[in-house]
Amino acid sequence: MSTSYSAERTDTAHLAWEKRWRTEEGRADWLRPNEDVSTLIAELEQKRPLKALDLGCGVGRHALAFARAGFETHAMDLSQSGLDQLKNSAEAHGLEVSTHHAPMTELPFADQCFDYVLSFNVIYHGDPAIVQKAISEIARVLKPGGYYQGTMLSKRNVNFGVGTEIAPDTWVREGDDDKDHPHFYCNAGELVQLFDAFELMSLDDKKHSKPGSWHWHMIAERTGS
Repeated sequence: MSTSYSAERTDTAHLAWEKRWRTEEGRADWLRPNEDVSTLIAELEQKRPLKALDLGCGVGRHALAFARAGFETHAMDLSQSGLDQLKNSAEAHGLEVSTHHAPMTELPFADQCFDYVLSFNVIYHGDPAIVQKAISEIARVLKPGGYYQGTMLSKRNVNFGVGTEIAPDTWVREGDDDKDHPHFYCNAGELVQLFDAFELMSLDDKKHSKPGSWHWHMIAERTGS
């Protein structure tokens, strides 16, 4: 059964992450870059100079990897505690990272200004309208021929269909700290439709650390001119 939620109820994931980033225990599993991201960074190093955005950067594991690779690095999140942790880490390692406090639906950047946008485990936190707006913003700020890399929740994920469906394919599990904000799920065909402004280069349904935690991993090229 679907329930009508306001934007204040559906765009709330940052509140949970804000709490998590404040503790050492909460940050512990989010300090090492994902292997797929590290692989693409290594490939893109050959294309420098390159301007990159880590959208939904958290405490900055990928933004720091961008900076180490020599990219002009921008990192954006709606969690101030995550951005503060990133700033501290960048300063400690002598790395230059520009941080931005903003929502994924309103990127504070000019059109077609990035060569590479990463959004890892981020843009599926919302209802379909929020997800579509975030994808539209990513398409707007990417240069034609630029790369997008990200993840989406797969309908194979064990959490799909668990809790309350607040919007199509969007589920909330009240009382669960990790799932008490909206999560949007899609299959491969639906993902392709969502990213119709892109040419898919790779798409894999991968299981993360928890049993049944299937996520789409994708790399796509921004089409257009």
